Amino acid sequence: MERGELGAVLAAAGVPDGYYRIEGVHEPVPTPPDFLFLRRADDGTWETGAYERGVYEVIARHPDEAAACAHLHHLLV
Repeated sequence: MERGELGAVLAAAGVPDGYYRIEGVHEPVPTPPDFLFLRRADDGTWETGAYERGVYEVIARHPDEAAACAHLHHLLV
């Protein structure tokens, strides 16, 4: 699964918009106070984690987009 598909799957599952942020696909405005995220790291890997009180905490690093998408899907559904 890639990011665009994940966004559609989460929306279809009824996951509220403010619960997650997917870099380049689903970036709620205004930024919620806390949410789960998926983003590309500076080294080209992918990260999933939690944002709370202005701090990003990486939960896991993934070798590719598909693995990161699967992990965020698991966390939210």
